[in-house]
This record gives sequence, structure tokens and C-alpha cells, in this order.
Amino acid sequence: MTIAVVGLGRAGLPLAAVIADAELAVVGVDVDAKKVEQINKGVNPMPQEPGLSQLIAKYGGIRLSATTDIHKAKDCNVYVVIVPLFLDEKHKPDYSILKSAFKSVAQVLKDGDLVVLETTVPPGTTEKIVKPILDKSKAKYLLAYSPERIMTGYSISRFREFPKVVGGVDEASTQAAYDFYIRFSKTVVKVESARCAELVKVAEGIYRDVNISLANELLRASEALGVDFWQMREAATHQYCNILEPGMVGGHCIPVYPWFLINELDVPLIKLARKLNDKMVDYYADRALKIAKRDGKVGIIGLSYRSGVKEAVHTTAHALIKALRKRKLQVYGMDPMFTSQEIRQLFSIEPLPNPEAMDAIILSNNISGLKLPKNITIDVKNTLKQA
Repeated sequence: MTIAVVGLGRAGLPLAAVIADAELAVVGVDVDAKKVEQINKGVNPMPQEPGLSQLIAKYGGIRLSATTDIHKAKDCNVYVVIVPLFLDEKHKPDYSILKSAFKSVAQVLKDGDLVVLETTVPPGTTEKIVKPILDKSKAKYLLAYSPERIMTGYSISRFREFPKVVGGVDEASTQAAYDFYIRFSKTVVKVESARCAELVKVAEGIYRDVNISLANELLRASEALGVDFWQMREAATHQYCNILEPGMVGGHCIPVYPWFLINELDVPLIKLARKLNDKMVDYYADRALKIAKRDGKVGIIGLSYRSGVKEAVHTTAHALIKALRKRKLQVYGMDPMFTSQEIRQLFSIEPLPNPEAMDAIILSNNISGLKLPKNITIDVKNTLKQA
């Protein structure tokens, strides 16, 4: 069995490395020539992902070879596609990258090959978009969907230990996908169809989004009632109650997946939850204005969407900066993941010079070891009290 992993990004490269570590030959395909060169030299292009550098150093250019040419993967019999799916300004999926990837796979597809999509997509994508593209190859192939369920910073362990869900367009495809993933995953769960597997991943993200919106509502209710939200949350330990952390919702997943259903179905609760979570940016901006007053200096500590992750694109920091400036506040920023130069370039703000020079501080992530003036700090994740 020789596997091609098409797309060597945050999810694809760790997947390829874990497969190689299971003594399977892997051909990684990506459009980034520099990344391909690094992998073949045993150099990890994503050194921030724990455990990945060791695997790339061990297998890069050997059991895991990388290429920009899909035809160099023509002898593979399993093709796993895991490329980005972005939303446009109207929250509609842009399938251009995904379609291009499958058109490439179709060029080398053979009878008996297994094709698996891992990108998180709207339910129905495998059948309605992927299958028609592959059908043009005239090959008698197997087709399944298996959602990536990783978490940046924990990708290697997630691939090995987290249950892998598989669903095919028919029973033979589901079984073939199961037989493949069980080679390197501890647990593989078969579901009735590719569409069911697609909804599994989307539902997981929506569950988080809806329940975070509930936490945000309870936070605001606690404030209105003069109650310490965090103390209330800690005491609410009934077995059927699990109040999540409130806050602004960023990242590649949670703010994105609800739109896959909102765009197609009547899902008022899901739609409202998404709206409420987006509004939390204004909630924290208003709190900062109340403390700092107009023309005051506000420092944002934690610019990425999650502590320990270097990501400037899928973060609510941009919306928060805009909201603060709209309120005529001066904005500064700090994040241990970014240099001062990166903060200027990526967020268009000045680095935070000294917390004590600020009129208000928004501590948006769980960043420990900081000594901040509590009377002016908006502690989004209750970090200071936990220290």
C-alpha cells in the first residue's frame, strides 16, 4: 500500500508523517515548492507543531517523499485529499482549491484506488462535488470521507489516538477506508455514509459554537446580576451541565462550520449563536472604553486565536482592533508567539510597550506568568485568578 497525501498544510503534513511512522510509503503532494524541498531534506516547515520535526527528520525524503507533481504519485493506491476550504465575504464556501486537487487526482486514478477526502466540508460535498470530478477519470475507484479531527499543537497525538470516523459512498468504500485507517489509528468508527461522516465534523464544531454562545449569555447575565461568573461556573457541576468558557470565538473551525448549515438549512439556533459570538468583540471593546475612556490606550495581550498557536489570519484580534479604533481608542498589542515586527506587519498596531502605561488591558488568551494591573485588566479567560 502506497499513499498519496494531497495538501501538506497544518493537517496534511502531520497526517503524512504519522502514516510514514506506521511503516507505509507516503508521497506528499503540495503546490509549495519550498515546502516540498524542505520535507525532502528532512526539515520541518512547521516547527511549531510538537513531535512533527522528529518525524520529518526521520522519514523526510525517505519513506515520506514530497513533490509538486501529482504524476509522481501515479503508482499510489490510496489518495487522501486534505486541502483548505475558505469562506468568501458572504460566508459561502470557495471550492476552487478542492476542485483543483481532485482534478489532479483524477489524472492518475486507477481501477481499485481508494480516494478519501479529509477537509471539513458542507454535508453532501463528497457526493455532489468530488464524485462527479473523479467520475471523469473512467476508473472504477472507491470513495470515502473521513474528517480530520486534529487540534493545532496536538496534531500528532490526535491522529494516533482520537477515533477516526469513516463513511463511504457505498459499503465497499467504507470498508476500504476502514482497512486503511486502522493501519495507523487506534480506533476507527464506521458510519452509514460519506454525508453522515461530513456532518459528524460539522456538528462537533457547531456544538462548541452554540455552547460558547450560552456561556457568553451567562457571562453577561452574571455581570447584570452582580455575580462572579467564574465562581458560578465552577460550582455548576451537575452531571448534565458543562458550561464552556466564554469569550471571542476565532480559529479555523468553530466560526466557520456553522455557515455550512446556515447557508443551506433553516437552523435559527445555530444562526443566532453565531451572531451572538461575533458580537462579543463589541462587548469587550465597550468594557475597554468604559475603563480607558475616549482616546485612552488599550493593550491587547493575546493576538492569536488561541494561546500557544501562531496564527494571524483566523483570529478575532483584527475585529477587536477595529472595534477599539471605532471607539477612538489607541491600540497596542502583545503575544509571545509574535515578534514586535510581526505585530506591526500582521496586525497594524504598535507592540505593547509596558502594561502599566495602558489605561486598559484586554487579556484575551490563557497566557500565564504575566503581572498585570488587575483593576484595569479585562481577563477574558480568568487567567489571573487561576494563577
